[in-house]
Amino acid sequence: MTGETANAADTRADDARESPGIDDSLRALNAARRETVGAALGTGRALRSLVVADFALARSALARALVWTAVAIIFGASAWLLLMAVLIAFLQATGLSWLASIALGALLSLVVTAVAAWRVTVFFEHTGMQATRRQLARFGIGDDDDDEAGNDGDKVPAP
Repeated sequence: MTGETANAADTRADDARESPGIDDSLRALNAARRETVGAALGTGRALRSLVVADFALARSALARALVWTAVAIIFGASAWLLLMAVLIAFLQATGLSWLASIALGALLSLVVTAVAAWRVTVFFEHTGMQATRRQLARFGIGDDDDDEAGNDGDKVPAP
């Protein structure tokens, strides 16, 4: 029996040498925490620099787009005016009076303006981001519209 007791004591001593103590485990856990926090901070810094660079690129692209939009508007307007002058001259040459020719050119311009205004209103409806607002309202974020409030002031639940 004493031999078995000695073997059991040796086995426990081997286990104690192989398994780290609580202080070693806490040190390892603390080191892992530091590495994780450091990696998260590094990822955050990288993401921040990416966002800053992306906004700088977007700002530059927006400025260039506005310049080219202005050029397109200027040349488009001058082309439209010249086209209307040609149309009016053609209508006048076919026997219509100057007044009737100019009126038809103006009518054509008004029709194009009305169609463009209609399309603008359709596209501006998309800028309200209604689907995003509905999803955020489901999470309880940004649903402070007065028109959704009930009679007693409570919010109406999202569908």
